[in-house]
Amino acid sequence: MKGSLIIVGFFILGILAGNAGFVPQLVKDSNVSFMALCALLFCVGLGIGMNPNMKSDLRSINPRYALLPVVTVLGSWAGAAVVWLVVNRGFADCMALSSGFAYYSLSSIFITEYRGAELGTIALMTNIIREMITLLLSPLLARVFGPLAPITSGGATTMDTTLPIITHTVGERYVALSLYHGFVIDFSVPFLVTMWCMM
Repeated sequence: MKGSLIIVGFFILGILAGNAGFVPQLVKDSNVSFMALCALLFCVGLGIGMNPNMKSDLRSINPRYALLPVVTVLGSWAGAAVVWLVVNRGFADCMALSSGFAYYSLSSIFITEYRGAELGTIALMTNIIREMITLLLSPLLARVFGPLAPITSGGATTMDTTLPIITHTVGERYVALSLYHGFVIDFSVPFLVTMWCMM
């Protein structure tokens, strides 16, 4: 949770700096967010590539659970469709927001690039809230809905920030599944967010 609060702190700091006029015009006119996005994608790929246990972890997963990331995606989209019926937003916007799967740093940059700062800010907050729900409510989710619920709730974060609480809540036997789930969802975020943003 500390990491999420630090991210929110930097986000608020950026808003304050932008409103106060501390940012030079050169930075405003440049493609800083695109360069940050490229650096972020490089770091994600680097982290996945440097994990020496990835192959053995993936082999140990029960084949029945291989479709769990698909369930996460479809469940998130179903929730977004329900929200779309209630809020005054476009269908594609709601779907793009739900396709961040708690990967706030990447999805909010994509959505800001394609749909503007307002929706990008909503994406950031939506995905941070999803991560916070997983961090705070994993025991309750597991008790009410079963051991896979905290994993689907965590989205892309199940291979990093929410992995400790998931492991603590549902046990060591779900570590490989959490890593696999996080990896697949992590990889899908740029494609799914972009797909909905371009509609």
